[in-house]
Amino acid sequence: MASSSPLSPILLSLFLVFICGVSAQTAPAPAPSGPLNFTGILDKNGQYTNFLQLLAQTQVGSQVQTQLKTTTEGFTVFAPTDNAFNNLKPGTVNNLDPQQKVQLVLYHVIPKYYSLNDLQFVSNPVRTQAGQDFGLNVTGLNNQVNVSSGVVETQINNALYQKKPLAIYQADKVLLPEEFFGAKSPAAAPSPATKKSSTGSKSNSRASATADEPASADNSGSTGRNMGLGFVVGLALACMGFLS
Repeated sequence: MASSSPLSPILLSLFLVFICGVSAQTAPAPAPSGPLNFTGILDKNGQYTNFLQLLAQTQVGSQVQTQLKTTTEGFTVFAPTDNAFNNLKPGTVNNLDPQQKVQLVLYHVIPKYYSLNDLQFVSNPVRTQAGQDFGLNVTGLNNQVNVSSGVVETQINNALYQKKPLAIYQADKVLLPEEFFGAKSPAAAPSPATKKSSTGSKSNSRASATADEPASADNSGSTGRNMGLGFVVGLALACMGFLS
């Protein structure tokens, strides 16, 4: 019976080390996590086709994506669903000019990261990317958050993405800025008192003009009578001188 070689365990160990080394070299390295993709999150969740089109058309999507690389405050986005757009009156968005469309989209972006819990304690009005005058009112109670534009109000409870620097929440209504869609006050009509005063002023003017005309005629008649009386008196005095 052949005895086992004393080198066999050593050779076996070396062989195992070699196999492990080869496996480590050939195994694929874990793929690095890609950059945060703002529009990709919306696209992945579906039902945001209209909002994505507006983000592309106004270039707001690429602006937010670029600023996500450098922002320290982050962003909070209220993303209206396709149903939210479908429930708008026809022409609500299409009738806006290009600048208003940009502001409409930016009105859905807050230049700060807020978790759902944070939104319950914000100070109103909350400034949006649309400008200083384009604010939102956010109220929270018992973990329920409502967002109001002054024209529409919607509940926010579904987080599509919630990790600093970006929070994206589903909005079941398009947030319409009061600056564009608020009720406009009708043009002020003249009050009845103003009309009456104006009419009375015109009537008084006519009456004054009419009253002036007879006064002029009376003065003319008086002058005529005085001249006639003077002529008669003068003629009588002349006759008396002749007779004497």
